[in-house]
Amino acid sequence: MSVATEVPARTGNRVAAILVSLALAGNNAGSYVLSLAAARILAPGAFGELSSLLAVLVIGVVPAMGLQTVVALRVARSPSTSRGSLFALGLMTSAIVATVALTLSPLLVLLLHLGSLAPALLVTAALGPLTLLGLFHGLLQGSHRFAVLAGLIALEGLGKVGGSLVGLIVTGSPTGALAGTALGSLAVVVTGWQICGRPRPRWADRHGGEVLHTAQAMLALVLLVNLDLVLARHTLPAASAGEYALGAIVTKIAYWLPQAVGVLVLPRFAASSGRRRALPVALAVCAFLDAFVLLASLVLGPSLLALIGGARYAGATMPVWPFALAGSMLALVQILLYARLADGDRRVTFLMWTAVAVEALLITTWLHSSATQVVTAAAGCAGGLALAGAALELRSRRAGAG
Repeated sequence: MSVATEVPARTGNRVAAILVSLALAGNNAGSYVLSLAAARILAPGAFGELSSLLAVLVIGVVPAMGLQTVVALRVARSPSTSRGSLFALGLMTSAIVATVALTLSPLLVLLLHLGSLAPALLVTAALGPLTLLGLFHGLLQGSHRFAVLAGLIALEGLGKVGGSLVGLIVTGSPTGALAGTALGSLAVVVTGWQICGRPRPRWADRHGGEVLHTAQAMLALVLLVNLDLVLARHTLPAASAGEYALGAIVTKIAYWLPQAVGVLVLPRFAASSGRRRALPVALAVCAFLDAFVLLASLVLGPSLLALIGGARYAGATMPVWPFALAGSMLALVQILLYARLADGDRRVTFLMWTAVAVEALLITTWLHSSATQVVTAAAGCAGGLALAGAALELRSRRAGAG
């Protein structure tokens, strides 16, 4: 590549990174606004109901993440891959997720103490289109159409969160909010189908097993990002658990800050030569970005909790930097996970679930006397997983060189 073409390419990558980062940040901000609005509009019991159902949605869209990853890698490897067969794969995955959610709806009513079946059914209605949306994200990502992808991500936030807000304001109920979520998600899917050329399904070459394997690894990652918060709530006194929840926000900031890096480099991981070049750069960029979060948490210390949560946490003494470290390690884990999945390494799924089991065991049986112990266990497991993922990558490179 000549200098004349390399400079525009780098500029285009920077612009794409900015656009994707802004779209992802907008989605996260929209979810935060939805939580604030719901807390003010709904009674505490109804707010708890809506929050728990939205948490179910977060878990339910994990297959969409797996679908997006598989499709992006397949399109990046072979741009001529039939869009019809990939669309069929998306429809099949969406149908399976919706069927499982529908089957589990009565159980969801019992577990979450819902007043009726309607909210659980609306979760199913939202999961169907949200899963299919992963297909369109993957098509755009694998084709390096990052500006269009950023627009679709932003539209997803507008449709899903905006629809939820409208439903919440109009009805003043969790059921109305979820109805808005389902309708908004359906509108975004129709738009995504239009953007991606209105593909028609071809029922062949579906690769459902590949999506299932990838979704398992993604589910383990989602659990690792949230497991310590759940276990802190289970093992710590209420006041300490409340402080821990604030610290977990720092973890999420460190984890989500470099998200655009993973979106941009995943298509490059499709080819082994591209992965060898792009992976060290991606890890370095993630570490550079999260260094600012870690530095801020070290400088501000416990006062950062008061800055986030208000004056009631002014006397907090819990160190914040381990939360930033945990989120930073998880950001590196995500990049390494993408690299191993792109190489077809199924050992990484076992590795991810082993980390989940070890963290759960450590916190429930030993490291739960304080919030600091819980976050130390979480950060240690995330760091150990990052090192293990790096070891797998190095071993793969040596095997390839040999």
